[in-house]
Amino acid sequence: MTRVVVLGAGIVGAACARELALAGCAVTVVDRARPAAATTAHGEGNVLVSDKEPGPELELAKLSLRLWPRVLDALPDAGAAEWDPKGGIVVATTGEGAAALREFADAQRAAGIMAEELDAAAFAEAEPHATKDVAAAVHYPQDAQVQPVGAATALLAGAVRAGAVLETGREAVGAVTRGGRITGVRTATGLVEGDAVVNAAGPWAGEVAARVGVRLDVRPRRGEVLVTTPVPPTVFHKVYDADYVGAVGSGAGELQASAVVESTRAGTILLGSSRRRVGFDDRLRPDVLAVIAGKALRLFPSLAGVPVMRAYGGFRPYVADHLPVIGADPDLPGLWHATGHEGAGIGLAAGTAAVLRDLMLGREPDVDATPFRVDRPAVRPEREVA
Repeated sequence: MTRVVVLGAGIVGAACARELALAGCAVTVVDRARPAAATTAHGEGNVLVSDKEPGPELELAKLSLRLWPRVLDALPDAGAAEWDPKGGIVVATTGEGAAALREFADAQRAAGIMAEELDAAAFAEAEPHATKDVAAAVHYPQDAQVQPVGAATALLAGAVRAGAVLETGREAVGAVTRGGRITGVRTATGLVEGDAVVNAAGPWAGEVAARVGVRLDVRPRRGEVLVTTPVPPTVFHKVYDADYVGAVGSGAGELQASAVVESTRAGTILLGSSRRRVGFDDRLRPDVLAVIAGKALRLFPSLAGVPVMRAYGGFRPYVADHLPVIGADPDLPGLWHATGHEGAGIGLAAGTAAVLRDLMLGREPDVDATPFRVDRPAVRPEREVA
C-alpha cells in the first residue's frame, strides 16, 4: 500500500486526501494548525465558471463543477457544505464594459458554458434590489457556492472514514530523503514517513517547498471580505461587476478591487472583493474595506443602511500565470504539488484532487494536466546568473 503524506488540511489538501484514501493509499494529513483554519476559512465559497476565460483553468472548473455534487452526495456530512447552485450574474455598468462582457460570454459559450444575457426587465426580476443602472447583465446558471469550512471538514471526515489519519499541530520543517527521493517530512515533534508527499499548503506552498529543498514560485495574495448583519432575502445570485474578471487576471501588486455581492444561508451578505500582494501582512486596512463597500453599494444601493458586523481577510496562493500547480516535482522524486489556485481553490478542489490522484496512480486525468505542470516558467523560473 502506497503511503502518502498530505501537507495541508485546507480544502485542497482535504479533497486530495479523500481521493487518495479512496484509491487505496495509506494517507496521513499533516497540518501545522487546525483543519480549514487558514485560507479556506477566509474565502467566500465560490464554485465558479463565470470568471474563467476559455482555457486550462476553465476546463478544470468544468470538471470540478461536475464532481462537486457527486462528491457531496457520497459524504454523510455533506449538509455542512451548504451546497447552493444559486447561479451567478455578471453586470456591466458602462457601454465599454458591456461590450467586453458580451465578448467574454460569447467565448465561454463556445467553450460549453451556459451564459444567458438578461435584458433590463429580466435582470430586475432576478435581482429586484440591485441597481437599475446596468448596461449589460449575463446569467451563469452553473455557478454555485459552498460554505468553505463546512465543505473542507466534510471532505476531511470522508478521508478519515476511508482510512486517512489526521495529525494537527505539526509543522513540516524539512524533508527526509533516501537515494535522491523524498521519503518523509521532519516536524518539530518527529518524522512522518511516506512513499510520496503532497504539498497542499496553499499560500505557504512556496515556503514548504523551500524547506524540503526545491523552488516553487507560489506567493501570497491578500483579499478582504465584509459581512453584513442578517437581512431578509435581498440578493438571490452571486452578483458581481465585470471588473472582477479583470482583477482575477491581473498580476498587479497594488490593490485590485471589484464589486462582488452574495448572500449566505444565515441571511448575511458577503461583500467583496480585493486583491493585493503584501506578503503575509495580515492587517486589515480601513481604506481597502471602504473601497470594497463603495463598489458593492454601486451594485446594490439598497444596502446603504445595512450594518457591517465584521470583516476578514486571508491569503490566496498566487502564481504569475494564474494557473494552479498540480503534479510531480521534477527535481525531487516522490514530491507532488497541489496549490496555486489563488481565489479559486474552493471551486477547483474537487477537480484538482481527481487530477492529482490520476497522475499519482499513473492514469490519464479527465483534463489535460500539462498546463499545470510544476516545471513551467511561472512556477520554476530559471535561477539568476550572477
